[in-house]
Amino acid sequence: MDLQPPKPPKPAEVPARAGAREWTALAVLGVPAVLVMMNMSVLYLALPTLSADLDPSGSQLLWITDIYGFMLAGSLITMGALGDRLGHRRVLLTGAVAFTAASVLAAYATTAEALVVARAVQGVAAASMAPSSLSVIRKLFRDPAQRTLAITLWMMSFMAGGALGPLVGGVLLQFFWWGAVFLVSVPTMVLLLLTGPFLVPEFRTGGSGRLDLVSVAMSLLTPLAVVYGIKGLAVGGSGPSSVGFVVAGLLIGTVFVRRQLRLASPLLDLALFRVPSFAVPAAGMVVVGMLLFGTSLLTSQYLQLVLDFSPLKAGLWQLPGAVCGTAMALWVSTLAARFPPAVLMSTGAAFAVLGPLALTQADRGPAFVVAGSTLLFAGLTPFLALGTGLIVSAAPPERAGSASALSETGAELGGALGIAVLGSVATAVYGGRMADRMPEGIPSALAGPAGETLAAALEGARRLPGAQGTLLAETARDAFTHSVHVHALILIPPLLALALLTLTLHRRSPTVPTERKDSPCASRCTSTSSAPGATSRSGD
Repeated sequence: MDLQPPKPPKPAEVPARAGAREWTALAVLGVPAVLVMMNMSVLYLALPTLSADLDPSGSQLLWITDIYGFMLAGSLITMGALGDRLGHRRVLLTGAVAFTAASVLAAYATTAEALVVARAVQGVAAASMAPSSLSVIRKLFRDPAQRTLAITLWMMSFMAGGALGPLVGGVLLQFFWWGAVFLVSVPTMVLLLLTGPFLVPEFRTGGSGRLDLVSVAMSLLTPLAVVYGIKGLAVGGSGPSSVGFVVAGLLIGTVFVRRQLRLASPLLDLALFRVPSFAVPAAGMVVVGMLLFGTSLLTSQYLQLVLDFSPLKAGLWQLPGAVCGTAMALWVSTLAARFPPAVLMSTGAAFAVLGPLALTQADRGPAFVVAGSTLLFAGLTPFLALGTGLIVSAAPPERAGSASALSETGAELGGALGIAVLGSVATAVYGGRMADRMPEGIPSALAGPAGETLAAALEGARRLPGAQGTLLAETARDAFTHSVHVHALILIPPLLALALLTLTLHRRSPTVPTERKDSPCASRCTSTSSAPGATSRSGD
């Protein structure tokens, strides 16, 4: 019997390293990342002038600020799934066209209702760009170390957009009308449309199945119904209609989850949540987005309306947050080669507690307001920079778009929740304080709006004579400052919980493990690489 010698094992395949074309494509993909986030925060400084022009109610003002985030968050999973089926470049460029058109409509809106509709269209269009960009990055950068750096740089673009939004808005509002904050995105989107077809490769995955339109509708209705109810509770108390919307939203969400468990090709692959390296960062992204955006909304209004800063001055005062966040992201990407990402993320969340503590001293001067928001942003930057890499690495290639969408959904849904929920809480605290301390003799036509928003109170104060107007303005500013103090105290428990939860990820899995073939969800939720930036370590 002729026995053949055993064949030597094949050497491990070394991933190809990215070249100039891939890094140039990354720079192009950074454009929508900056714009998607900037469009959430650029409007903050425009709220006072926008309010004077369109005269929105308190509820409409909240919808103007957060409908974009909710449509973005509610559409991300759908757009990620569409990218897997139709091609991520096609979805990316189509979204860029729609975003440009919606930006023009928002800039020239003549009523609050028209602006809300335009912002909603912007949100859906933006949702088509974020997951597609992240999926293409995963395809372009095969080398684990390069992929970590690429994702970190892309996340820095994301964070820079959110942090620079107030500054860009301040500069524009110094010289133009409030609609200019929307038109600033048009030239950069045109640049993306001109260069994208040549630099960004088409990428799709086959076998994703039919898109379930019922699930698409449920993914949109769930957050919208819940938040609509929460807004009603904050403004009008615990009325039956508001409670009904919250309950309806939760019921729709429950049916959505049960439907995903039954479908062969679900819109949201819940099997991914069985992997701790996916589940913990994905849930944490919601908390991080909620705390950051909810705080940014309040601090931007505080600088302008309480401290009477101009939009440009308020934007410049918020610049330290962008600088510190960028520096922290770069530093953390280097530390990830020596420390487990979960430890860095947990340490950052614990450090971020210093931010709310500084905000409790907001009435002592703008330095405490800026220090509070900067410390919060810097502390949560490791979670934003490294959490996305953990989520993307934990998903199988055929679910790249969905996993990328889930990563962005967490941050965007959290941001929208922060604006809606924390904004509604601040509105309720402000309204309660004003109800108790409303100066006597204020006409009811002015007292009602003044009890809803600070902008309305200041506008009413300008219509009143001398001392009476001054007293109303001082009372309203004091009530808003009180709402900032309450907001700061609310932030501390979730920050501590986030730090402890993330630390459990390190105890269970110091690095993101390679999924075993006998794992309960190995066929659907494999982990393809070690933790971002930790490829040189064998363990800790």
